[in-house]
Amino acid sequence: MNPAASPTLVHDAPAAADILSFLPIPVLVIDPDGRIAQANIAAESLFNTSQAALREKGWDALLSADSPFRALLADAQGGEGNFAAYDLDLHLIGGVRFRADVLIAPIGYQQGWLTVAFQTRAVASLVDRQLVHQGAARSAVGVAAMLAHEIKNPLSGIRGAAQLLAHNVDDDGRELTDLVCTEVDRIRNLVDRMESFTDTRRVEREPENIHAVLSHVRRVAEQGFANALTFRERYDPSLPPVLGNRDALIQVFLNLVKNAAEAAGDGGEIMMTTAYRHGLKVAVKGSERRVSVPLEVCVIDNGPGAPADMEEHLFDPFVTSKRSSQGLGLALVAKIIGEHGGIVEYERTQLPPRTIFRVLLPMQQENRA
Repeated sequence: MNPAASPTLVHDAPAAADILSFLPIPVLVIDPDGRIAQANIAAESLFNTSQAALREKGWDALLSADSPFRALLADAQGGEGNFAAYDLDLHLIGGVRFRADVLIAPIGYQQGWLTVAFQTRAVASLVDRQLVHQGAARSAVGVAAMLAHEIKNPLSGIRGAAQLLAHNVDDDGRELTDLVCTEVDRIRNLVDRMESFTDTRRVEREPENIHAVLSHVRRVAEQGFANALTFRERYDPSLPPVLGNRDALIQVFLNLVKNAAEAAGDGGEIMMTTAYRHGLKVAVKGSERRVSVPLEVCVIDNGPGAPADMEEHLFDPFVTSKRSSQGLGLALVAKIIGEHGGIVEYERTQLPPRTIFRVLLPMQQENRA
């Protein structure tokens, strides 16, 4: 048989409508007028309504007029790019209620058309981390206040007594009294650091150029603890001002860069990146309000990362894998970023192996250039 004449099996690629229909994630297609044009099988199951009924009855038969989802959809119709809302409370007409992450994206080749995807997992990881970090910061405040009151005051007496004893002992005894003074000073320094957690005054914020903050941090690092490392930058030059406190932000990113430098070691690499994440909002605890945190700053290193059993507790006070560290740096970062209305995350990638600390911050309320 002539090989050229052999029959060839051709598998037709599935149509886009078929792919959408059988996606395991609930997806709706919205037309330029904000009406439901198409729903896949998973969406029909989620809303317990057929596609035909969803198209015919529309949102009024599905969600109340004050539903936070409808406000999010209106924002997406009036904007550009992707929109996301995490841990959104969806209360359907008829009594069904569930929580979901909602992702809205434009269909590039169809002006005004949108896709809406619902991720109905119970855990919205971004918001959960935010609440965990706020709890860690509150815990650190309580611990610091207690230590400052119970430990710091007697330290002066202990040190004074050791200095008096040093005048009446031999060389061996003086070596011990010097050791007492050294350890007292070390404890005092630790308590001084922890007292920064007890300051609950409102942080004064104003528009700041985040790139100027990062540039200052890099100069400080390169002249000191990170002088044996390579720095790289990947910045979005059109980033709007961040609403923040310059000194506090410098402290945050110095801590993150120092942490990255210690992890990467001499000859390692640190990359700092900025980006604008349009439409990213997170919930405010105790309120229906959702805060926009579109400004992303990442500090990335090529070190080994944190031990797996510590990843969920990195921002808790006194959690550290370093012998010379008290484990307060990242807890302080979480406290300051929380006071700015932002979020800090830890992520570890394998290809390539990288450790990423991602900070999401609100911007000054003005139109982005």
